[in-house]
Amino acid sequence: MFRKHEARVIPAILVLIALVAACGGTSGPIGSVPVPSATPEPSVDLGSPDVTPEPSDAPSDSPAASPTGSESPSPTPSSAPLGTTIVRAYFWLDGLPGSAGLVAVLREIPSTKGVATAAVNALLAGPTDGERNRNISSAVPDGSQLLGLAIQNGVATVDLSSEFESGGGSASVLTRLGQLVYTLTQFPTVKSVVIQIEGETKTVFSSEGVSLDKPATRADYVDLLPDIWVDRPAFNAAIGNPAHVTGNANVFEATFRIAILDGSGKVLVDQQAMATCGTGCRGTFDVTIAYTVSKAQYGILRVYDPSEKDGSPQSIRDYRVWLTPKR
Repeated sequence: MFRKHEARVIPAILVLIALVAACGGTSGPIGSVPVPSATPEPSVDLGSPDVTPEPSDAPSDSPAASPTGSESPSPTPSSAPLGTTIVRAYFWLDGLPGSAGLVAVLREIPSTKGVATAAVNALLAGPTDGERNRNISSAVPDGSQLLGLAIQNGVATVDLSSEFESGGGSASVLTRLGQLVYTLTQFPTVKSVVIQIEGETKTVFSSEGVSLDKPATRADYVDLLPDIWVDRPAFNAAIGNPAHVTGNANVFEATFRIAILDGSGKVLVDQQAMATCGTGCRGTFDVTIAYTVSKAQYGILRVYDPSEKDGSPQSIRDYRVWLTPKR
């Protein structure tokens, strides 16, 4: 799945950094590598994660399960139980050209002040079996371990074991770095990331020679996103009703479509959406969509770009989500 990215090179990513900055993308400090704070994760703000994770009382996400209605419906989920916290980890959702890219999943963890540490450990643990059965994977090498994490002045300094730097071609290396940076920058108080391996700050990463001469930001890895990228809701998350959908896109004239399908594949709603920038630059979008469904069930949130030539869907990206009747 990473082979198609092998031709990408670091100069292209640096150009994209400037492009995203022009569209209001995330940027981080540039300069010398900061000294890690003596206190890990001071005042890390959790931000606005999805309201609910995958329903805890839903049927197990077994290999036989599918998003087309074969699973039994479950009661509407509530917010995370007392004593737990929801964090996000970023993996890879495979697909056709224009639709493959990074994807957020949710993890429910015991309440902790070390939410950033918990998020990184969730990333290193990899996707669940059910997520793998839905074409979600990770470029993080098996055996990678978190050795330390400190946050100071908006910069997270993360120390990982040598396994994290091992193996894979350039696409695999860039993808694992992107997964890590997106996972840590989910927190509003983390703007950029410095990567260490076994305590050594890396300015050149792996045998592929990926440059890390400054703290890394999301803008450095925008090339890992699909044409239309939904960040919220996360894959498998409850979508709410009306649904609140946010992300960014680079499509012709900044317009695309968002549809919601029920468990049987019936289209409940299909409406046009618009990003703040398009045709060569990434713009953000924030859309609210009402839909009607008779009972709580898994369904699909679909984003796609109608062809300029004949209107046929392209860059299709499907997210499995939990649908609920409007209250």
